[in-house]
Amino acid sequence: MEFAFTKEQLMFKQEVIRFAKKEIVPRVQEFDLKEDFDVESFRKLGEFGILGLHFPEEYSGGGADVVTTVLAGEALGEAGVDGGLTLAYGAHSFLCADTIFRHGTEDQRRKYIPKLAKGEWIGCMGLTEPDAGSDVASMKTIAEKKGDKYILNGNKMFITNGPVADVAVVYAKTDPKVQHAGISAFIIEKGTKGFSAGKPLIKMGVRTSLTSELILQDCEIPKENILGKEGEGFLMAMQTVEWDRSALLAPFVGATRYLLKKCSDYSKKRIQFGKPIGSYQAIKHKLANMRIFVEAAHSLVYRIAWCKNQGRPLNHLEAAVAKLFVGDYSLLPSNDAVVLHGGYGYCHEYDVERIFRDGRLAPIGGGTSDIQKMIISRLI
Repeated sequence: MEFAFTKEQLMFKQEVIRFAKKEIVPRVQEFDLKEDFDVESFRKLGEFGILGLHFPEEYSGGGADVVTTVLAGEALGEAGVDGGLTLAYGAHSFLCADTIFRHGTEDQRRKYIPKLAKGEWIGCMGLTEPDAGSDVASMKTIAEKKGDKYILNGNKMFITNGPVADVAVVYAKTDPKVQHAGISAFIIEKGTKGFSAGKPLIKMGVRTSLTSELILQDCEIPKENILGKEGEGFLMAMQTVEWDRSALLAPFVGATRYLLKKCSDYSKKRIQFGKPIGSYQAIKHKLANMRIFVEAAHSLVYRIAWCKNQGRPLNHLEAAVAKLFVGDYSLLPSNDAVVLHGGYGYCHEYDVERIFRDGRLAPIGGGTSDIQKMIISRLI
């Protein structure tokens, strides 16, 4: 397979980097310290066109292909945008909006996609539960059909954008007697009676991304709010894996590029024992390892994006390898970056500390590394 970015794609990436450095990065440290969601920066992502980049223009999107969309995520990380904002973007654009676009009726698309693409509304996805994470089929949230309505009861947990979302794609069992085949998906708007979000969780990293529980207590929604047909929810959730293994991983790759630049510059300026620390073999090896990770992770992530662009069915083995590699091995360069900066690397003033914390989510979110190993071993 021969793959190369077009001139237009590379120019677009630089445009995203310039935009992010000017409009978003100066605000990152402030909101990370406050553990608060930067609504203004999120809206700017919408105004620039990133939130709706891959949607057709008729829905206020940019009409971009998958590779270009993934490139935008990498560019945000490379510019120094924090992992919280890129996570909020991913949950909004791919886990929520894209699911509505793929599986919604034309009325549902017209109602929700333009608002989500422009950043006027914020979206989230409610799948994980307190006792149902990797084991999706064990979810306990129930959707009972009564006349022309569904009544939902249950709790969702660790929901990115939960406290600030205007609309959510929520998964529930319409047939509790069966496993995966009994799961359905629903669109629920903020303010719906019986639907609420819990308090934001205090997290180690990605602190500008607000995460909470979603609570459904006799939540009543019209039957028109179901996505697709009853029992199709599990397949919808699994289709988001294609984005999980490409667009949602891309900011981690970009963040490592950012780390590599920061560490390279610092190693030239920091003098110890009469010469720059970059002249010592131990530091050279750290920088080399960062570059090795970037090259390998870049190839894995864009291979998934390229295949998705070609309309090829997802290769679950390759997807699991990509998720596991980026998840586990991104921790090594971020750890080396902190060590390379010495005491400064442990201080918030230096971005390497934040990136180290943000990166700890990579082996957990979207399917843990242990689950990826299960998938890989089963498929080989």
